[in-house]
Amino acid sequence: MAQSAAVEHRALDGVAYHLAGPLDLTEPATSVVEVAVDGRLHEFTAGPPGLADAVADSLGISEFDSELSFRGGTLRTATTSEYDGQAQQVENPTLVVWQGRRFSLVTRIYRARLADVLALLRPLGIAEHQDGIVLAPDTAVGARWARPATVIKEVPGLGLIEMSRRTREHTAQLPPWEGASVRSGELFRDSLSDGNPFFVLSGPELWATIVPLAGTTAERVPALVGGLELRTAG
Repeated sequence: MAQSAAVEHRALDGVAYHLAGPLDLTEPATSVVEVAVDGRLHEFTAGPPGLADAVADSLGISEFDSELSFRGGTLRTATTSEYDGQAQQVENPTLVVWQGRRFSLVTRIYRARLADVLALLRPLGIAEHQDGIVLAPDTAVGARWARPATVIKEVPGLGLIEMSRRTREHTAQLPPWEGASVRSGELFRDSLSDGNPFFVLSGPELWATIVPLAGTTAERVPALVGGLELRTAG
């Protein structure tokens, strides 16, 4: 059996997630959240330093249009031209990257100048911590969470785990029967639209979905999850 390890990952809404157990927990994690600013939804993704470059590469961006210091990190933007076949028009999305010392943050904004980017980011209170980037929307100027942030992490030998703070909406989705009792809560099995299995872990404060990796049989998942400790840590 592998030696037990423990890690913590902080979501963009400030909630930290603790994982411990005899599996490989060394893979980095990403966090995703939707924030409403002046009534418009914006999705942000935070992750390791290489996330920003990976997103830029996927969009064919080799150079950024602007670069400046912002909130203790480096803010870069690049506007591209894309044809939207459904709308039958050309769009000009702007990739926005905030690079800290340990983590990076990315989003895309449409029809935006640098002034618009700054107006979006200023009320979000970007701050980098030892275990992740945290946003703090200023409700006084119309910024708010649209829903809890998620943390997404691949655990080799098990699968892809997506964690968030448990809400009433999550609880309402649970089946009327009891799930399998595991170390961190109740574990339920379900199927994706393509018929492949996935699992839901409902803990005292945590909600997690687990999609097994190729090569991980669904029958092994309850035992693997049972050996893990998953919980919120602050």
